[in-house]
Amino acid sequence: MYRRGVSRDRPLPGGKLEYAVLVAVWEGGAITGRELHERVGAPLGLVYTTTARVLDRLQAKGLVERTKEGKVFRYRASANRNEIDRARLTRTLWSVLAEEPRPALATLVEVIEEIDPDLLDELSRTIMALRRSRSEP
Repeated sequence: MYRRGVSRDRPLPGGKLEYAVLVAVWEGGAITGRELHERVGAPLGLVYTTTARVLDRLQAKGLVERTKEGKVFRYRASANRNEIDRARLTRTLWSVLAEEPRPALATLVEVIEEIDPDLLDELSRTIMALRRSRSEP
């Protein structure tokens, strides 16, 4: 069990394509497989059946649900985006920081500074706010 109740067993999208399709479902609301393919699959040069298989995997993981409307299925997200994004980041950081956290953390700070030095200031403010909230009754 991760801290703050994020389970290692939480079903998550299994790669960039599954995540891209899930994002399209979040953004599309109630969306058909064909619409999803046009948004995600076609721009990547994928055939429709590939997009459909990804949707089937996401449904099997409980991340999307589908309802039949006439001859088509409409897909809706059954997982909260913030929860999934947090779980994905938690898993990534857990795998990076678990063994040797200090060197990995130092590297993470260096990379953040390379990406955007202002993010370090934001990180510092976030850490201070978290420390203040912990000390309050």
